[in-house]
Amino acid sequence: MKQKIKKNDKVIVLAGKDKGKTGEVLAVMPKESRVLVSGVNMVTRHTKPSAQSTGGLVRKEASIHISNVAHIDPKSGKATRTGVKQLGNGEKALVARKSGEEIRRV
Repeated sequence: MKQKIKKNDKVIVLAGKDKGKTGEVLAVMPKESRVLVSGVNMVTRHTKPSAQSTGGLVRKEASIHISNVAHIDPKSGKATRTGVKQLGNGEKALVARKSGEEIRRV
């Protein structure tokens, strides 16, 4: 299945412990159907010291399933489904179904 959510998209979490939180997509894992969202699903990792880091407790984002996030409507700031619209100059754009506002070019 083709994913409409891409890196740098603004999304809102629909389910889970972080329901209602918003953030930017940091990474998309299409094979696992998961996304990494900034500031959402924070976990604590116990890391060993290495040449690059001092180690200790590190807080970082864990992935969440792509079905638990939705694009944010640019007009209302709420979750919306999306569609693809043909623009006048032949380009395509991802648009919010609720308001018809353009989210990004495809």
